[in-house]
Amino acid sequence: MRISYHGHSVVQINTNGKTILIDPFITGNQLTDLKVEEMNPDVIILSHGHNDHVGDTVKLAKKNNALVVANHEISTYLSWQGVNTHGMHIGGAHQFEFGKVKLTQAFHGSSFTTESKEIIYCGMPAGILFMNEGKTIYHAGDTALFSDMLLIGKRHPIDVAFLPIGDNFTMGPEDAAYAAELLQAKIVVPMHYNTFPPIKQDPYQFIEMLVANNGKVLKPGEAIEI
Repeated sequence: MRISYHGHSVVQINTNGKTILIDPFITGNQLTDLKVEEMNPDVIILSHGHNDHVGDTVKLAKKNNALVVANHEISTYLSWQGVNTHGMHIGGAHQFEFGKVKLTQAFHGSSFTTESKEIIYCGMPAGILFMNEGKTIYHAGDTALFSDMLLIGKRHPIDVAFLPIGDNFTMGPEDAAYAAELLQAKIVVPMHYNTFPPIKQDPYQFIEMLVANNGKVLKPGEAIEI
């Protein structure tokens, strides 16, 4: 399995010939190495409805006939735009042909803002557990620190955890480092930082905070094989 990071919270997983893209915020993301016209995902998974996570989902999904997996509210909203969706909710899991997806809780907001200044409610935010090839990837989404991360790690031993460190909108480095202790992932990768001024952080300082010395900074486009 190959897992690559592409700026902000964009994560790509390549497994058994399938490409899974999480939170494809590409257009307007100055930190990403991706180009929408070059992307051909089979599946898109969304953590929540904010514009910097839904991103280019509709365009990518329609262009590639990709399946979009998200909570029920986001899935319904996107289906009305002609997107092929599969709705889920917090605590629920589903075995797809490309792997198993389970949504965990996350403490954040979830809404989509239109150009006409309309805010569309998008249900509860989520973290994402993706399981395939005997491996488990945890994408925490946008979240604060919460103690049940301990249960997530115990119930689903994690190979790679992507944790937000930007502060202001999510956990900051100190809380994310404590989250890493609770999760006990084999590898911890920081995300959701430096995209906007309020979330400016040094990911290498975060790595130094990790008690287990299990952190890895991935620059946009870099990948790890597990």
